[in-house]
Amino acid sequence: MIDHANRERPNVDGIKVGGHQASSASTVTIMTALYFKFLDRNDRISIKPHASPIFHAIQYLLGNLDKKYLTTLRMAGGLQSYPSRTKDPDLVDFSTGSVGLGAAAPLFAAATRRYVDAHFGPRERSRFIALIGDAELDEGNIWEAVADRATDGLGKVMWIVDFNRQSLDRVIPGIRIEQWRSQFEAAGWHVVETKYGARLNEIFGEDTKGTFRIWFDAIPNEQYQSLFALTGQAFRSRWLDGAPSEVAEFSSRFSDDQLREIVTDLGGHDFSALLSAFDECDQVVDKPSVIFAYTVKGYRLPIAGDPRNHSAQLKESQINDLRETLGISEVSEWSDFEPRSLEAELCLRRKSELARVHEDQKLEIKIPITTGSQKTGLVSTQEVFGRILNDISRDETIRPYLVTTAPDVATSTNLGGFINRTGVFNPKIVRRWNEDPILKWAEDPSGQHIELGISEMNLFMLLGMLGLSWDHSDQRLIPIGTVYDPFVLRGLDAFIYSVYSGAKFIITGTPSGVSLAPEGGAHQSTITPSVGIELPGVVLMEPAYGQALDWMLCDAIAHVAGVKADTTPDLRPNELAFYFRLTTRPIDQAPFVAALDRLGEAPLRSQVLAGAYRLVDGRSRTSGSEAEASAPVIHLVGVGAVMPEVLAAADILNSEGIIAHVIDVTSPGRLFGSWQRTIRQGVRTATTPSFPGVFRPIFPEKAPIVSVHDGASHAMAWLGSAVGMPQVCLGVDAFGQSGNIHDLYNLNDLSSGSIVNAALAALSLNV
Repeated sequence: MIDHANRERPNVDGIKVGGHQASSASTVTIMTALYFKFLDRNDRISIKPHASPIFHAIQYLLGNLDKKYLTTLRMAGGLQSYPSRTKDPDLVDFSTGSVGLGAAAPLFAAATRRYVDAHFGPRERSRFIALIGDAELDEGNIWEAVADRATDGLGKVMWIVDFNRQSLDRVIPGIRIEQWRSQFEAAGWHVVETKYGARLNEIFGEDTKGTFRIWFDAIPNEQYQSLFALTGQAFRSRWLDGAPSEVAEFSSRFSDDQLREIVTDLGGHDFSALLSAFDECDQVVDKPSVIFAYTVKGYRLPIAGDPRNHSAQLKESQINDLRETLGISEVSEWSDFEPRSLEAELCLRRKSELARVHEDQKLEIKIPITTGSQKTGLVSTQEVFGRILNDISRDETIRPYLVTTAPDVATSTNLGGFINRTGVFNPKIVRRWNEDPILKWAEDPSGQHIELGISEMNLFMLLGMLGLSWDHSDQRLIPIGTVYDPFVLRGLDAFIYSVYSGAKFIITGTPSGVSLAPEGGAHQSTITPSVGIELPGVVLMEPAYGQALDWMLCDAIAHVAGVKADTTPDLRPNELAFYFRLTTRPIDQAPFVAALDRLGEAPLRSQVLAGAYRLVDGRSRTSGSEAEASAPVIHLVGVGAVMPEVLAAADILNSEGIIAHVIDVTSPGRLFGSWQRTIRQGVRTATTPSFPGVFRPIFPEKAPIVSVHDGASHAMAWLGSAVGMPQVCLGVDAFGQSGNIHDLYNLNDLSSGSIVNAALAALSLNV
């Protein structure tokens, strides 16, 4: 498959396609043992990225992949470079690609299964397995996942480390097995080393002095890896270089070919050794297991052990030699096994044994369009978020499916009310020693909040697996996570991974921006809005007012649940994760109430969900005189916590004879998406793009724009292009510092005076 993609298929770009021949070869024995002997239909497995071709070859042999795909590796619409849940044609349990995440995903999927079993009754037994490369153990997220208390005691988890002791650039100078073993064991894992094949173990038994085994374990890794390129006397000489004389004496019993066969007999390429290790781990029910399966990169290929084999491709002559060795021809290389042969019968049996009956489960519940809780006076969106979640959990038809999680910030992000109502999940009942009536931190198997350590990577990995519980555990959930908004970026790799995998969840980033004034620059987020707008499948929500947040959160919960809220438009398949960027700054709710009275509930809710609405109609503040009819017009567009300053600036401009409309953007993500869809439609049809429908009620007249955002000014800089008018963007484009909101808004040009000056500048551009 890899050779065809690189040498035989037309190369229109003139660049190497790739495919990792050496890395695939190192896993072939492990994956054969898994798929043709060990796995059950309920098991879920993550395949290391570079073993993708082996995975697809196995799926073809099992009859799960059409033959036409074998020549489409790394082609558009074909087999992906790395296993993908959403883009590959065969069934992939876990997407992989960003190394380290494929290991953590089954761990958190198993934690999700433990939660599902505790709340909805035990499912059929599943094992959660990850095949990972040893270089992946350099990734920090691996150890964050291993160390978290939420992953303790998961006996259904088994990691298999393809321990070929090579990375992308080199043969690893030293073997860190003792360090890694101690780290896993300290975290409560069961550790197995599958180092020796059957032939090697047999020879060890014949060596009464034990020096042969001692040398085999002590030989430097670089020296050992270099052996695979040698044969005959050259192999013997390299093997004995630096060895004690007893090793040379014992080795003299064997011919050069026999010695090579013995010394290269690694456990990771021995079926009996692997299956024995799998069975050993299967008996461990109270802790996760990890197997270090010793392999060679490029197994049985002429590039085996070569320090530069990671990106190497076999030459045509070498491919021809491989065909001859395997007894196949160019004509038959895409064929499966002969019908009724032992191999074909095995494939048919294993296909039947691994076949799944699966369908997405939608919850039979009704989500309200609003919780109806009071949202007047001075209130922050973070506070309203906590109230909404607590109120919606009062509905006993909805509450069982809600599950929250946070990286040690649950109470400071207003999850306290929900936790007091539902408790904290723990597989065992934990005695509560704190009698605080405000924080009832009760831990038991019925709890619905999963508390994590301070690891945002773990937060997004767990949210992703909770959001895929319908697939891995046959139970749809409604996962909601909270995190300090600046630290969304700490978990960004896992955030991307979870959405790329198709997971549905809600994440609340709060507090956000320089509005978190006293906390200083280390806790003030600036570029997170751009992440929310630009990340595919994510919808950035940043409502300023409580009722808008209520409508939007209820709508998001309905979407994640797979149901429609009352009067909600059809479900949106491209929306997966809902990112609410909230604040602790209390603001007056009266302006929203006035807009509600002016527009009516149904139209306003529709506009809020679409992404923006006109909070203040500037012309409604004029008497309609001829002079005022010809007055200059400006659109003041605010996002989130800055609305008081935007409204104050509008008052000043109106008093000076300038008509200032105030637009509240509730979802920069949806607003941007609606504009882009109309543009793309015009591009693809070679027609003039239409003006997006959502823009029409909020921009009925063309006028310059000032956008104001407690985030990087770049995040809303596209709006002027969408409307076709000059724009001045105000935002936070420097690292923050401690202070009060008034001072920090002044420093970042977010004050009402700065907004007025920006409006005058925008008007001057409209010539």
